[in-house]
Amino acid sequence: MGRLQAHEKLVGFVVGCVGPLTSTRPFPSGKMSLISQNPIQKRRLETIEADDDSDEGLGSPVAAGAEDGNETKSEKRKKEKKRKKAKALEALEEKENKEREEMKLLESSLFGSLYAPPQFGTEVEAVDPDKGVPSFFMDRSGGDGEDDLPVYDEGLSSEDEGDDMVGRERKPAWVDEEEVTEVDISKVARLRKLRKEGDERVISGKEYEARLRGQHAKLNRFAGWADLDRKAPLPGSSHNESDEEGRVDDILRNNDELVVKDNAKLLPDMLGFSRLVDANAQEPSSGPINSVQFHRNGQLMLVAGLDKHLRFFQIDGKRNPKIQSIFIEDCPVHKAAFLPDGSEVILSGRRKFFYSFDLVNAAVSKIGPLTGREEKSLEHFEISPDSKTIAFIGNEGYILLISSKTKQLIGTLKMNGNVRSLAFADGGNQLLSSGGDGHVYHWDLRTRKCIHKGTDEGSLAGISLCTSPDSSLFATGSTSGIVNVYKRDDFLGGKRKPLKTIENLTTEIGEMKFNHDAQVLAISSRKERNGMRLVHVPSLTVFQNWPGPRFSLHYPRCLDFSPGSGFLSVGHAGGKVLLYKLHHYQNA
Repeated sequence: MGRLQAHEKLVGFVVGCVGPLTSTRPFPSGKMSLISQNPIQKRRLETIEADDDSDEGLGSPVAAGAEDGNETKSEKRKKEKKRKKAKALEALEEKENKEREEMKLLESSLFGSLYAPPQFGTEVEAVDPDKGVPSFFMDRSGGDGEDDLPVYDEGLSSEDEGDDMVGRERKPAWVDEEEVTEVDISKVARLRKLRKEGDERVISGKEYEARLRGQHAKLNRFAGWADLDRKAPLPGSSHNESDEEGRVDDILRNNDELVVKDNAKLLPDMLGFSRLVDANAQEPSSGPINSVQFHRNGQLMLVAGLDKHLRFFQIDGKRNPKIQSIFIEDCPVHKAAFLPDGSEVILSGRRKFFYSFDLVNAAVSKIGPLTGREEKSLEHFEISPDSKTIAFIGNEGYILLISSKTKQLIGTLKMNGNVRSLAFADGGNQLLSSGGDGHVYHWDLRTRKCIHKGTDEGSLAGISLCTSPDSSLFATGSTSGIVNVYKRDDFLGGKRKPLKTIENLTTEIGEMKFNHDAQVLAISSRKERNGMRLVHVPSLTVFQNWPGPRFSLHYPRCLDFSPGSGFLSVGHAGGKVLLYKLHHYQNA
């Protein structure tokens, strides 16, 4: 009885903490529960016991003496009543046991098991207290048998509590549906290439995403142009300016050859090259190509022309996939060029306005007409190497200086005669111009003044200008097809004699460009079929095997070298961009 009373006190404490769901009546002997017994069933039991007492009264010696004659009938009636009583008690006890089990299951689901310690990994079941199970237990499941009871401490901070919670295993509050998604890669034909084994069928959504990314990286290995944080070397910088740690990192981050041929001298006479797949083979232009240019990373190329389209291609020399195409409805493009920092494209035509295409936000902006100017055409322009200034050719010898940031007119320059060509030098601090008077002007953009004016030997009208990347050389082209190559310091010093006069073309020079190390100078004429020559600058001789009898350049209209001179592109009047690999240079 002492243990039963202690258990009743414990149950009373639990019931008192939970609320008024239980009864305070004492438990019947052998029958106890947290929830009170059914009072109707108790009344039935008391009625049966009362009947039993009355039946015993009838069977007393006094009554038996009065009914000696009917002894057989009274015995039968007693037996029958006892049998009914036993049957009723048995049914009632069975019903109570069933209800007691249900009540215990309900208690364990509401309050947990009170009679046995929980076992991790198993379901908690109600335990009969009559089997000698102790009324309480010490939970040592979380402390490996040690007493790890929590003790309140005023000095305990929230950070300490957070550290205690780190080791506990918690259920996730949210599960991504893609992680539980399954994909059958054997049903769709184009997904079967993702299988790692021949009989593989179903994979998880996360694994499916990883394999798709891997397949994309395998097919598009040259997607570094999309990395906006990638830094390109400055035009005038050398390898000696970088520290030793930076050079080691560059070597470990790529699998290029440690010894390359770029620093070797290019030999004259014969040029090693091969023809590749056209740069715009996936979408040729329907009109003449007026502009081609490589992005500074050497992998992205823009193509623009009179069909009013600006197209971007990823150049790998094998497939050259198209990246994007933009239609400019009211402007046939006469020139398009990247800003040297690679963030924007400027394109113009024979209009009072020009367009800017933001590569980061993929947004086209229309700029102009320029305030205070009456130019009807802004088709010719040049961009400074520092990406700060855009110089447009204006009317009556004016040169319009536009800020590349605000797209506003910031100044003008005026020369004698009409302006026909422009070229920047000295990192964007100086500007060269030539035109109808046959002179070459040097302008200081910091003071907006002309610092030198000299005659271009043998030229009646200069229509083309270009400078080498280090600004030490510049070349002029005339309407007669004559190209003069000058050393700029000598020209500014008063020596007007060119280093070399190239007379291989007989029609007006349309486009000229030095490659990145100034060992090759490309010159072209729009009015002559195959009118393009490559000049070996150190010897100032023309390569004899270019373009060769097997290749036709059509009527070349524009050209460009990749930043590492590994590729040479030529756009012609037929709407195609020819792509060549120069074997001397290993990097694009």
